[in-house]
Amino acid sequence: MILVLRALGVGDLATAVPALRALRAGYPGEELVLAAPAWLGPLVELVGGVDRLLPTDDLGPPPWSGPPPEVAVNLHGRGPGSHRMLAGAGRLVAFRCPPAGHRDGPDWDDDEHEVDRWCRLLDWYGIPADRTDLALRRPPAGRLPAGVTVVHPGSKVEAKRWPADRFAALARRLADRGHRVVVTGSVGERDLAARVAADAGLPRSAVLAGRTDLGELAALVAAARLVVSGDTGVGHLATAYRVPSVLLFGPVPPARWGPPADRPWHRVLWAPGEDCAAGPGVGTAAGWAALPVDRVLAAVDEAEETVRV
Repeated sequence: MILVLRALGVGDLATAVPALRALRAGYPGEELVLAAPAWLGPLVELVGGVDRLLPTDDLGPPPWSGPPPEVAVNLHGRGPGSHRMLAGAGRLVAFRCPPAGHRDGPDWDDDEHEVDRWCRLLDWYGIPADRTDLALRRPPAGRLPAGVTVVHPGSKVEAKRWPADRFAALARRLADRGHRVVVTGSVGERDLAARVAADAGLPRSAVLAGRTDLGELAALVAAARLVVSGDTGVGHLATAYRVPSVLLFGPVPPARWGPPADRPWHRVLWAPGEDCAAGPGVGTAAGWAALPVDRVLAAVDEAEETVRV
C-alpha cells in the first residue's frame, strides 16, 4: 500500500493532482490510498487513479489499521506533526524535517507555488511529475444548469473574502449584461450568498449555496460560462476544467496558489486594480478589499475575449 496524506480542502486536493498522478504512474501495481476528509470523496473520484479514500480529518495517530504501508507520502505539510503521523511506514517520502527525525528529502520553500512544491518533492525521490497535469474528469451533467456564471463570494478564511456588497454589485452588472448568474457556497455560507443575490436583484433560485454536494459543484463549474471567486476551491475547479475565470487574490499572493500563468482565460487580480498573475510578495487584506468592481468587470471581458478569439 502507498498511503498519501493530504487531509485538507478542495483547493489543496486540486493542487496535489499532478503529484497524485505521478504516484499512480510511479507505483502502478500498488494500492494507492489517500488519507483525506471523507467529504472530498466525490472530488477524489474525479482525480482518478486513487484506489481508496481513507477518511482523515486532521493530524493525529497513524490513520491506518493493520500492517503499516510500505510507503507513506506526506503531501500535507512540512512537519513535524504530519511527519510523525506517518511514522512507522516502511519508507517516508517527505520534506526534510529534523525535529521529526526525518533528515531525508529536499528543503521546504515557503514561497514556492503549491503545485510545484509537491512535484519537486516527488522529483527529489525519483518520481517525475508533470505540474501541468491539473485536469479533473468531467462529472455527469446532472440536474444543475449549464452555461451559467458562477459567483462564489465565500471563503473559509475571512481575510480572503472580497466585500459582499461588491460581489452583489458585480453580480447585478453581469446579469444586466445577459449572464445567467448563480451564487454558490457552503451550507455555512447560505446567508452570505442569499444577501449577495438579493442585493444583486437575482431570484432566490439563483442561490445554490448549500444546495450542491461537491460532485454537483464540480459539474456546475465544468459546464459554466465563467467563474468569479476569491482564492478558494471553486477557483481551482475552474482551473481544472479550463473554464474562464476571474480570481480575486488577497492577502496570499497568486504566485503561491494561482492558476497557470500561461492561460489567459484565467485572470488574476491582486491588490487594487493590479493584474499580477505571477507577482511576488504579500499584500494587505485592506488593500485587496478596495479592488473596484469596474476592474473586475474589465477582467471578465479579458477572460471571455480569449475564448472568442
